[in-house]
Amino acid sequence: MKSLRKNSSGGAVGLDIDGRYLAAAQVESGRVVRGVSLELPTGLVADGEVVNRDGLAEALKNFVTETGLPKSVRLGVANQQIVVRVVELPRIEDEKQRDAAVRFQAAEAIAMPLDEAVLDHQVAGYTAAPDGSPRMQVVLVAARRSMVEALLEAAKQAGLKPEGIDLDAFALVRMLAVATGDAPEDTARVYCHLGGVTNLAIAVGSACFFTRPLSAVWDDEDAGSHLADEIRLSIDYYMTQAQAKPVGEVVLSGPGSADELLVESLGVHLGLPTIVAAPLGVLDRSALDSSEDPHRLTVAAGLAMGQAA
Repeated sequence: MKSLRKNSSGGAVGLDIDGRYLAAAQVESGRVVRGVSLELPTGLVADGEVVNRDGLAEALKNFVTETGLPKSVRLGVANQQIVVRVVELPRIEDEKQRDAAVRFQAAEAIAMPLDEAVLDHQVAGYTAAPDGSPRMQVVLVAARRSMVEALLEAAKQAGLKPEGIDLDAFALVRMLAVATGDAPEDTARVYCHLGGVTNLAIAVGSACFFTRPLSAVWDDEDAGSHLADEIRLSIDYYMTQAQAKPVGEVVLSGPGSADELLVESLGVHLGLPTIVAAPLGVLDRSALDSSEDPHRLTVAAGLAMGQAA
């Protein structure tokens, strides 16, 4: 296993706490400087949530020791304790005024008490109202505070210094949108990461407008049919959003995307073009140890590339 400690001052480090493994990637100047992963014992993380904080902290501590992981990391989350909504507001340039407007809108759009949530948002695009007045589309994210705190506490207990938390879905789109090429502006893409958590994101260009974890597991029996059903339901729900774009293709990533039979089955069941993404997008992966599975590093590298929330 290759160490991350050598030249650790160069490049941000993303840490993906997948339900089946831990993966870390250090990215600098369009290059994966280091990438490592390690199996995660069962019973520590379930459906993307920490269920054994002390056990996870111990696993992270061992991971740090074995890999030489730098202490400052960017974490990601993907589970049912996250709500993502798209809201449309008048275009507001002032950051403080925009934050206030988004928080006010969140009280109506998010079915979660705001004092129990960690809120974040990003402007996904700009448009115009029928009368010509400028509008903006804002992706609003609310994560249950107790879930976020459990993850942060485990990381800190392991001696790590989290720089912040991002959505795995945002990291996924950030990593793969450029690699899969330009899509027509009037179509959306589905990104489906087949790891310990099967995570789905729907994006137009590099802007993620919808995400949810799926209950289907990629290596279960008849996984192609079950995954296709959940992907179709997710697309149907996404299409109820204002100004949603029709989906043009499905992009697969993660360890499960190496299963050729599964990929073929998904394409047949979905009736949509279904492709497998290059695991690390357009990043230079030449420094990776040949024994490391790059499919495990997709989300970690995307976390490293982004601004942690």
